Amino acid sequence: MEHKTCFHCGLDATKANITFDNKPFCCNGCKTVYEIFTVNNLTCYYDLQTAPGATPKEVAGKYNFLENTKITEKLLEFNSDNVHIVNLYIPHIHCSSCIWILENLNKLNKAISASTVNFGKKTVRISFNPKKTTLKELVILLSSIGYEPYISLEDYSVGKKKTNRSLIYKLGVAGFAFGNVMFLSFPEYFEVGEYWLEQYKHLFRWLMFSYSLPVVFYSAQDYFISAYKGLRSKILNIDVPIALGAAVLFIRSTTEIILDIGSGFFDSLTGLIFFLLVGKFFQEKTYTFLSFERDYKSYFPIGITKITAEGNETSIQVYDIKKGDRLLIRNEELIPVDCILIKGNARIDYSFVTGESKAVNKASGDKLFAGGKQLNGTIEVDVLKSVEQSYLTQLWSNDVFKKDKASAFTSLTNSISKNFTIAILLIAMVATSYWLFVDASKAINVFTAVLIIACPCAIALSAPFTFGNVLRILGKKKFYLKNASVIEQLAKINTIIFDKTGTITSNKNTAITYEGATLSKDEESLLKSTLRGSNHPLSRSLYDILDNENIITLDDFKEHTGKGIEAHYKAQSIKVGAATFVGLQPSKNSLNTAVHISTNNNYKGKYTFYNAYRKGMSKLFNRLKKTYDLAILSGDNEGEKNNLKKLLPSKTKLLFNQKPEDKLEYIKYHQSEGANVLMIGDGLNDAGALAQSNVGIAISENVNIFSPACDAILDASKFNQLANYLKVAKLAFSIIKWSFVLSFIYNFIGLYFAVTGQLAPVVAAILMPLSSISIVVFTTICTNIIGRKLK
Repeated sequence: MEHKTCFHCGLDATKANITFDNKPFCCNGCKTVYEIFTVNNLTCYYDLQTAPGATPKEVAGKYNFLENTKITEKLLEFNSDNVHIVNLYIPHIHCSSCIWILENLNKLNKAISASTVNFGKKTVRISFNPKKTTLKELVILLSSIGYEPYISLEDYSVGKKKTNRSLIYKLGVAGFAFGNVMFLSFPEYFEVGEYWLEQYKHLFRWLMFSYSLPVVFYSAQDYFISAYKGLRSKILNIDVPIALGAAVLFIRSTTEIILDIGSGFFDSLTGLIFFLLVGKFFQEKTYTFLSFERDYKSYFPIGITKITAEGNETSIQVYDIKKGDRLLIRNEELIPVDCILIKGNARIDYSFVTGESKAVNKASGDKLFAGGKQLNGTIEVDVLKSVEQSYLTQLWSNDVFKKDKASAFTSLTNSISKNFTIAILLIAMVATSYWLFVDASKAINVFTAVLIIACPCAIALSAPFTFGNVLRILGKKKFYLKNASVIEQLAKINTIIFDKTGTITSNKNTAITYEGATLSKDEESLLKSTLRGSNHPLSRSLYDILDNENIITLDDFKEHTGKGIEAHYKAQSIKVGAATFVGLQPSKNSLNTAVHISTNNNYKGKYTFYNAYRKGMSKLFNRLKKTYDLAILSGDNEGEKNNLKKLLPSKTKLLFNQKPEDKLEYIKYHQSEGANVLMIGDGLNDAGALAQSNVGIAISENVNIFSPACDAILDASKFNQLANYLKVAKLAFSIIKWSFVLSFIYNFIGLYFAVTGQLAPVVAAILMPLSSISIVVFTTICTNIIGRKLK
């Protein structure tokens, strides 16, 4: 009977005798999945990988518990009338076909608007319309195409998954087998009397063969699978030489005992796999210990305004939010927790969560979800649960807002590993060919030792461990980066552009004077309530100095980026902002930054600001000028030009009266001239410029400025440390280069002993993980040393 493999999952389909569209299938489930993909024009799934699917499981009745509203509310990440979002752990995600089909679920069910796969965590984040489908139907759909999610109601949380202990089991099997094989090898090691060799040698050899089977086919399976998938995709990954070496050892050893010409190399084989797994286990534990994949992101502070029982407003960090607290959410602020709207006109933009920018109006008593952004003045809310910081950082890194700012360094690492693998395979073949003619008994050892000793694992580990530890260190120093690629870009920066107001100036020490007609009590109350809704640095400074008036709930509030704010309450209206915004012609003699006021279209006066610059600004700019081109782009007039010229280096470019779009175009032009631009702004007016720059840093002064446009958040108190942070980024790059050098030196020395036949495969297997461990230790120690130098 002709052997057939299932077109969908790759299992044996010979006995099933199920054929559809001239393709064999192992069961009706796989055939049904193929039919579903065919009907929906999704057969590209099979073009990306051969037999990529899994046999779908029967789930009838299994997910009936998802009909319970209380249960589904716990599982849902976001819950509104038209959009539900759920993050499901899918254990079967393993290849590019899986990613492709799961990100095209909308073609299988029109109620699904978007689905995004996180390959590393094996999760898929799905947005769907609850009016057209249910969570239960969604889970059944996933199960029917072979991607059954894992749901645990006891410990379920966003992105949480079952602990994978398979590495520990494989390590245990390999260790047990290695110990027994070594024990059984002793008689032949020491060449004991003929009685042992003649009576028991065959038994011992076949026992060693038996012990090696679970090691090769279970403990080492990840290496073989990875190498196979790489070769099938025409990629030479770092597991190819390992898998080839293990396969050669096993085949050669098996051949020797079958033909009774020797005892083989089962000791070397089992030892090789055991020590490789020990190294892999150590790397995983170190990676978890450093905790730089997720935990470092939880450091960054987003401030929020809490209203105390006495009615006072105080700024707290989101970590300190507790159930039952009352919070004040200003215009453009992110809602950090699930809460109930108590007071104010809520117009919420959930694009941070859903990717859809359509805002929704909410009334008092409605539930608001974390991640929404208020667009219509101030609101007051009651907290339903404390903040989950990992959820906020997930929003920051949402794929919806990702811009391709990745540098070429990662691809450089992969390129080195690939070329290194090719070189090692050539060296192994040449060296083996030589020894086949000189001393055939050494050829197999040389071939295996070369493949193992020169594994480029150490090279591949350099970048993630270095950047990961630097992310953690900088986070503790109040400089919070979105991801590792930001460090790569920071190391390449040659131009730094600063905003002025709220960036190089400090809101806390600004002096303010008023000139104009006296404001009535009603006008002062309206002004205070209007300023209360804005997060602009000038608005916050002015709000803080005004007398406490009766706070009113505005009927309408609008903030015009780069111009000003306007509000209405009953028959009253007010405008606060630039002279032209309130209907006044700007005076050429006015050199200081001013905020103008008009009520009911009648000009009232202006508040003049006398800037206080951040501590250490002059010293910081003098340090930066040695390495970078510096510029200040300000939306204000030239009133501070002379003061800045005295404070800053002579070559610093000063441009005033710059609108947000002017800043963006300025950055775009310099990038076209070859500049790598770092933009530092306040996160509001500068959102476009931050997004356009190679790296955008938002200054945080204990306010809830949360913009996906920025790549990093810098605590305002650490502004004078910026030069040190940039230096750390460059040193991190140097550490990686030095780790490459160390890895190459180690490989050259190891290759010399391997090629000359002086290195046994089992010794190579011990040295290989030690080299990886040494790189991890080297990068960790070096990054910790530079971290201690930061103040």
